[in-house]
Amino acid sequence: MNSINWLAVIVAGISSFVVGGLWYARPVFGNAWMKEAGLTEEQIKAGNKGKIFGFTFLFSLIMAFNLAMFLQDPAQAGCGPAVNAQWGAMAGFLAGIWTFSAIAIHSLFELKSWKLIFINGGYSLVALTLMGFIIGAWRH
Repeated sequence: MNSINWLAVIVAGISSFVVGGLWYARPVFGNAWMKEAGLTEEQIKAGNKGKIFGFTFLFSLIMAFNLAMFLQDPAQAGCGPAVNAQWGAMAGFLAGIWTFSAIAIHSLFELKSWKLIFINGGYSLVALTLMGFIIGAWRH
């Protein structure tokens, strides 16, 4: 816990909001996401924004913290590569593969489309890769 860079964790958590804001913007994947998720504009507007964004931020911080725990510097113990931006991004990408797979499994059982799986899973993959990059870059 002492080697966790808390500022990096907070910035990494915030970065998922930036990625999400761009990823789910209407011109990017927003329209397709709404259609594939079966959501209307009215349903989106009726959602409790405080709850949605508050919990999203909390879970983003948990994800960033968890990734930071995995990115403890193994080179200091002589058992692995040094943590830097490149290794952080790779670790984030690999974590993104886990979350993409989990999203795919849940979505298949919920009879969701492959398009929705790739939209949501792709966001997770990109967001975690960026989180890992930020945490790794801040190690040195």
